[in-house]
Amino acid sequence: MKQWFDNKAVGSQAEDIVDWPRVIPYILLHLTCLMVFVVGVSWIAVVVFAASYFVRMFAITAFYHRYFSHKSFKTSRFMQAFFGFIGATSTQRGPLWWAAHHRHHHKHADTEHDTHSPRDGFLRSHTLWFLTKKNFETNEDRVKDLAKFKELKWLDRYDVIPPIIYAFFILMIGTYIEHVHPALGATKWQILIWGFFISTVVLSHVTFLINSLAHRVGYRSYDTNDDSRNNPLLAILTLGEGWHNNHHQFPGSVRQGIRWWELDISYYLLVVMEKLGLVWDLKKPETVKEQAKVQERKV
Repeated sequence: MKQWFDNKAVGSQAEDIVDWPRVIPYILLHLTCLMVFVVGVSWIAVVVFAASYFVRMFAITAFYHRYFSHKSFKTSRFMQAFFGFIGATSTQRGPLWWAAHHRHHHKHADTEHDTHSPRDGFLRSHTLWFLTKKNFETNEDRVKDLAKFKELKWLDRYDVIPPIIYAFFILMIGTYIEHVHPALGATKWQILIWGFFISTVVLSHVTFLINSLAHRVGYRSYDTNDDSRNNPLLAILTLGEGWHNNHHQFPGSVRQGIRWWELDISYYLLVVMEKLGLVWDLKKPETVKEQAKVQERKV
C-alpha cells in the first residue's frame, strides 16, 4: 500500500507489463463513477463537473504541457507550483513525470522508441503505456530544469496527495450546497461523484485521446516527421491541444491554433494572464521560427 502514496517506494523497474497492484486506485477511480446511479444528477452537479473539468484541463494543457514540457512561456515559482498542484489533482501523475515522458515523445515521435505511439495499437497509446512498470519512474535527466525545484519534486513523489485534497475540497463544496442551498436538490455525495470522480475520468481520457487519436484522425497542415494530425473536436475538448500537427511543427510555441479559426482557448487564457502579469515571454510560432534560424546559424 505504501507504493500508492510514495512513488519512491516503487523503485526502478524495467518490465514492460502492467503493474496491476499499483494501478488499483486507477481502477477504483473508474468504478466509483458507477455511483452516479445511486446519487443521481442535478443541474448544479453538472455545473460543478464542467468547472472542475475546465480548470484542471487548463492546468494540464497550459502548464503541464506548454510550460513544464516545452517552456513556451515564463512564470513565477509560485504560479508554477500552484498550477503544478492543480494539474496533479487530475491524477495524471506529477509535473516532472509528465514533462519527462512528453519530451521523450517529441524526440522519438512515432518511432520504435515512442512510448505511446498509436502505431503500437490504440489501447497501448491510450492507457496501457503509463500503467506499465517500465514507464512508472520519472527520468529526471530529461527535466533537470524542473527537478531543481523541491516543491515540484514533492508533487512528483507524492502525486496521490493532491487528488485526495481536491476531492475533499469538492466534498466541502457539496456540503455547502446541500445545507445552504437545499432547493438546488443536490447532495454532497452527488457533487463529489460528479465534481471529482466523473470529471477526473472524463478529463483523463480526453487528454489521453491526444496520444491515441491525434496521431491518427484529422488533417495535416505541416509535413512533420511523425503522424500528428489536427483534430478540431479534440481541440475544443482539450482547450486547444487538438491542433496537434501544428504543435509538432512548432513544439515551443505557446499558441497551437495557427489559423484564425483554429480555436485555442488555453492560449487565449494565457494572453489574459500575460496582461495581468502572471505569465510573460509567450513564444509564438514566429518566435520559434526565428530561434530555429539562430540555432542553424550557430551550427
